[in-house]
Amino acid sequence: MKTRVSIQGLKFFAYHGFYDEERKKGNDFTCDVEVELKSFDSLDDNIYDTVNYEDIYTIVQDEMQQTKKLIETVAYCIMTRIRELENVTAATVKIKKHNPPINGKVEQAVVEMKF
Repeated sequence: MKTRVSIQGLKFFAYHGFYDEERKKGNDFTCDVEVELKSFDSLDDNIYDTVNYEDIYTIVQDEMQQTKKLIETVAYCIMTRIRELENVTAATVKIKKHNPPINGKVEQAVVEMKF
């Protein structure tokens, strides 16, 4: 059975940005993560048959704390760690940077990465 597990709307204040000012000032970010499991066909009600949401949250939280110039790099680092989780065969990570410093009114810049 194909099973997807997601956690959405993870909110962080972080210091990612290409420009020095962005890395000093910081910004609000929202992350969504969805993973696909090898299979879930168990009646054991056992967390080891799935993926623990806390593990995903911890990975995202750790990587959001590591300042990078590009949110693409942050997404890549998150994906690299999620790939190592047992039972995960595919994943999507979406990072939204709110009010990016663009010369105009922009709600968010979004990077989405999949494997």
